[in-house]
Amino acid sequence: MKCPFCGSLDSRVVDSRPTDDNDRIRRRRECTNCGKRFTTFEIVETTPIMVLKKDGSIQAFNRDKILNGMIKSCEKRPVSTRDLEKACDNIEYKIVNGLKTEVTSTEIGEMVMDELKALDEVAYVRFASVYRQFSDVNTFFEMLSELMKKNNSK
Repeated sequence: MKCPFCGSLDSRVVDSRPTDDNDRIRRRRECTNCGKRFTTFEIVETTPIMVLKKDGSIQAFNRDKILNGMIKSCEKRPVSTRDLEKACDNIEYKIVNGLKTEVTSTEIGEMVMDELKALDEVAYVRFASVYRQFSDVNTFFEMLSELMKKNNSK
């Protein structure tokens, strides 16, 4: 690490600790040439994940968009914010560990529906009706019928 005071490339780490948010490591260093101390921060380098939208455009992955959509679907439902955060964590974990740099919005939508189905079936139906853009009542009823069959077989 280059000393900001004398430019020497030789320094030693005096102290090392995580930052308050645990996203970085704070290191206190001492220059072996001039003896002055300075602080550096170490972070994990990540490759940004891009989302390929249905219209062909590409956007950076945004966890908040997923959470906001799930919150809207769960409005006036007995689903806690903590449960929604955990569901978002699960989705983000699957995406990041999928080792792909691009993911389609369709893949994300399916993951959201899976998480909502486990949390609250009404929220799942709300999200699915917007996400799948049902064109008529029959399509909507087919999805409800599938859901009811699965519940009756339990």
